[in-house]
Amino acid sequence: MRMSLAVLRTLVLAALFHSIVSAAFAQTRYVVTNDDAAFPFPNGVSFFSEAASGLLTFQQQVNTGGYGINGGYFGESRLAVANDGQENCVFSSQASSGNIVGVIVSSFSVGGVAFGSTTDTGLSNGIGLLATGGYLYASFTDPNTIGTFKIQIGCNLMFINDTAVSGLKGGVINAMAANGTILVASFTDGSIQSFNISNGTPTSNADEQISTATRRTNAATYPNQIQITRDGHYAIFGDTSTAAIVEVSDISSGKLSPTVAFGSLLAISSSNILLSPDETVLYTVNTQGDAVSAFYFDKSTGRLKPGCKSGPIKGQSQSWSYLASAALVSDSGNGGGVYIAEFGGTSGIALVRYSATGGKCSLQEDPASPFLDSGSFGLLSIAVASSK
Repeated sequence: MRMSLAVLRTLVLAALFHSIVSAAFAQTRYVVTNDDAAFPFPNGVSFFSEAASGLLTFQQQVNTGGYGINGGYFGESRLAVANDGQENCVFSSQASSGNIVGVIVSSFSVGGVAFGSTTDTGLSNGIGLLATGGYLYASFTDPNTIGTFKIQIGCNLMFINDTAVSGLKGGVINAMAANGTILVASFTDGSIQSFNISNGTPTSNADEQISTATRRTNAATYPNQIQITRDGHYAIFGDTSTAAIVEVSDISSGKLSPTVAFGSLLAISSSNILLSPDETVLYTVNTQGDAVSAFYFDKSTGRLKPGCKSGPIKGQSQSWSYLASAALVSDSGNGGGVYIAEFGGTSGIALVRYSATGGKCSLQEDPASPFLDSGSFGLLSIAVASSK
């Protein structure tokens, strides 16, 4: 059969229209950094575009008009990614200036700058951020408070109030994570606590406790960064420790239950963790070592077992001192590996790829890694954001 000229023309136009529409709605995936530069160097948020291969290319640093402190707690995320209803936003904290800057991803421009109360600062150990349900929560380490902000159009924030917090032994708030109406926090003395955020402002669930591993080791380990499963069943804590310790709490009741500890002596510390999109792999950054490890995670039981460990990440001591937060290479499946912040005088982003076959896994740094972040002298926080 011969195709008529009219039909052929229609098909060609349809294909062309599809290509134009697809291009118009295509999103660029970025790895973004809170450069945390201290005075007198200009602080900013740096954007690295991600190629289909996973390799990164520096695009631009957005000057945020303030100053960081080149440091702070490992588990505390200084970046939060959210949509304000119109724009994709990256919120970045500036610990020395005591403010939070909203950056519009599509235009690489500052949307708004917000402050908490007059005592809300993070000069000692930074300001952690968490965005969920139309709100942004900020952990101010100086006064030990959680500030609640309402996300507004234009990547602006409206401060609502502060919630005073403290570990059972006076510990400072460290990391935060949320799912639905529950917010979970860790403290530097080994305490963990959950809050109800159904009305925006955190209200304690009266479940604060010292983690199991902290009690059993006489405070030789303590929970740091937190991940919560999508179904809200488990909260997972990566511990700062002389080994790779991970703790899991069943939160299906709406409160924290005593944690169950899992570990491996093959690595040092798990201060930063990241759960894969399919929740089968827990990436653990050996923050005080030189590698990244993977645990197999059973989301039906909350149990973990050791998987694999990378070789030494290039540049320790020569370029960087510590590994810090991680971001996923892919938003699907096992995540394909992680990007890792390298904290040091020459800060960068490492790319470690994950593969699995025959029941065994492998973690390997890409030959092109690392990718230099010239705007930072102490990179601790990275995240993934997309243009709209």
